[in-house]
Amino acid sequence: MLSASNRLKQVAGKTPKLFPISSLFFNNPTFYSNRSISHFLITKHMTTTAIKLSVSRICYPIPAFTSRSLVTNTSIDDDDELAYQHLDEIGFELLKTKPVSVKTLCTNHINQLCQNRKLRAAARLLQLLRDKHAINSLPAYNLLLAAACEKNDTQIASNVFKDMLVNHLPMNSTTFFNVAKAISKSNDLSLAPSFVKEISQLVNSASVTVFINRFIYAFADCGHVHNAMLVFDHMRTFKLKPDLVTYNTVLGILGKAGRVDEMLNVFASMKTAEDIDPDIFSYNTLLHSLRRVGRFDLCVVVITEMGKVGLQPDLITYTALIECFFKSGNIEESVRLFQHMKSGDVRPSVYIYRSLVNNLNKLGKSELAVKFLEEMNERGDDLVGPKDFKPKNR
Repeated sequence: MLSASNRLKQVAGKTPKLFPISSLFFNNPTFYSNRSISHFLITKHMTTTAIKLSVSRICYPIPAFTSRSLVTNTSIDDDDELAYQHLDEIGFELLKTKPVSVKTLCTNHINQLCQNRKLRAAARLLQLLRDKHAINSLPAYNLLLAAACEKNDTQIASNVFKDMLVNHLPMNSTTFFNVAKAISKSNDLSLAPSFVKEISQLVNSASVTVFINRFIYAFADCGHVHNAMLVFDHMRTFKLKPDLVTYNTVLGILGKAGRVDEMLNVFASMKTAEDIDPDIFSYNTLLHSLRRVGRFDLCVVVITEMGKVGLQPDLITYTALIECFFKSGNIEESVRLFQHMKSGDVRPSVYIYRSLVNNLNKLGKSELAVKFLEEMNERGDDLVGPKDFKPKNR
């Protein structure tokens, strides 16, 4: 019988190059050079021989080694056997049906294994497909990470992520969310910072803070603010410096959680940090967070400080301030700020007009409310609206 390897075919068009682990910047590259996902997941050392083959769709067969020859002097366990079985099935399906997308076919097999809770077999199949350069599918990896999270298998989730990282595979916010959620299901409070520390040692210095920032956000996004803050607090222990994005992310997390005292402390440390100056996003985050908890007095302090450092208020700033003064009963100041915004370079939004009309009606200023409603209708498409916030196709 032909092996699955002999049924994988070369294509026109190349997939992104997959780098061997040893090609990255590690503290001990020798240690990683002979390890792949099989080391992380199966704790067996398997000898693999990469073939130079880029596959995105099937065109014609090429001679290759048999998939079973990947294993030398090692018995195949049930997960391995199941992975090879699916690899053979993929090969048969490619010969019979000529699917539009190899990626879709392979992802469907990964999904089937995940639904059957055969996560180690799914991870092994991903390794086999990746080693043959037959698939570089983010959806397949995200399926496995989501299944690991659902099954509370922290080891699978963390090790699959490491495999993606060292092989330069693509990642998105779903990838980080699933890993963060899986890690957060553990009762071990030291797991999140220790995992992120491991990741920081696998990434070159130019990219490490980006990864840390994404995990801080992901931990909070999946509802585990304590893990996000643990990672942030441990950054100095890892000899890593938070950047502007780190601070702004943490300010947003704490503000959304209503932990304004901690937020203000982080903001104070941000202002004393070397080479970091709060930007308009930082101040707007403070304003919105303080407004939500009714600290209108501090909102005035924040806007005053903005002026001192030379930052001009934008639409978000004005919206927060106008809401603040309305909630504190200061109608005159709200209207004055609105008129000041219109006289400058800031284009009003539909939302801020509606807010004005609604608040003025509540406070018994119906004539003024009607005036602004008519003005809003006259300006029409000139106002900032939902259309201005639609993501652009890239």
